[in-house]
Amino acid sequence: MSAIPTDSPHDANGGMHLATIAHDGLLWDAYLAFDDNPHAPATFRARLRFNRAGEDGPGSVTQTTVIIIEDSYEAAIAKARAFDNRQLEGLLRSTLPDRA
Repeated sequence: MSAIPTDSPHDANGGMHLATIAHDGLLWDAYLAFDDNPHAPATFRARLRFNRAGEDGPGSVTQTTVIIIEDSYEAAIAKARAFDNRQLEGLLRSTLPDRA
């Protein structure tokens, strides 16, 4: 994979902030997190990572599998930014454990 531009707004864990969404009365920050793939170094593969915001949020992290695979960094960012809040909430919900 080509290098991710260093002037992009990444968090300490290497993810690009996409949005802050609400789910079940809690706020979650959605990030685009890139993965390296030695078998396809010319592609940009990314997953969505969700960090719970607020006082009790730090440490509460969940993520999707790789759902974005593009030929350029810019195309991967554009695809991620095309998700609306409803879609992001659905992806977050799919990563959380079922409630009993």
